[in-house]
Amino acid sequence: MGLFDRVSRLVRANVNDMVSKAEDPEKILEQAVIDMQEDLVQLRQAVASAIASQKRSQQQYNQAQTESNNWQQRAQLALQKGDENLAKEALLRKKTHTETANVLKGQLDQQSTQVDTLKRSLIALEGKISEAKTKKDMLRARASAAKAQEQLQSTVSNLGTGSAMAAFERMEDKVLQLEARSQAAGELAGADLESQFARLESGDVDLELEAMKQQMLAGSPQAQAQLPGTAASPTASQTKASPQDQAVVDAELEDLKKQLDNL
Repeated sequence: MGLFDRVSRLVRANVNDMVSKAEDPEKILEQAVIDMQEDLVQLRQAVASAIASQKRSQQQYNQAQTESNNWQQRAQLALQKGDENLAKEALLRKKTHTETANVLKGQLDQQSTQVDTLKRSLIALEGKISEAKTKKDMLRARASAAKAQEQLQSTVSNLGTGSAMAAFERMEDKVLQLEARSQAAGELAGADLESQFARLESGDVDLELEAMKQQMLAGSPQAQAQLPGTAASPTASQTKASPQDQAVVDAELEDLKKQLDNL
């Protein structure tokens, strides 16, 4: 391979690459439709010209045919008048016009075929242009959608997703911390409330314990001895429990304390 061929191929490859990159589908489609419409205009002009030529040939053929018929009648008239030379001259003129008519008839047939072919081509081109316009609108819409999608993907890819996700994670940690603080505050408030109720309940227990002590003291022998028929106030020596009764009370008191501790 020569150097010139290699350089030529390299240049053509670079040019084709540049052209491919520079091609905009919307613009190329629009230009293609414009080119097809220009071809349609030229084809219509060609059809109009062919039809005009066909009409001229038809007129010339009709005229030549008419002249041939006229000279035929003149030849018959000259022959009827006994002038054979004039009849022969008329027949020569008739022959000339007949030959001309035959030639025009051949041209007319060719022109008719050509006009029919041009008309069919014109109809086909009009159909292609209509189809191309429909496809052009569809392809333009698809190209616009593809460009929008590409731009969206480019925008998404250029976003700082790492920093954004890190920010989300930080905010999630803060929310979790706030929830933990709120839960802890609620538990502390509940614990304080429980302690208050516990103090109230312990007060009720103390009162109940004192009442039980009084009942037990009232049930001792010394207390029962003072109950019937005495109006005087008992003295300290009279109300003092015996060591045995005091031991029973202390044992029961210890049992009550253990029960309270177990609660």
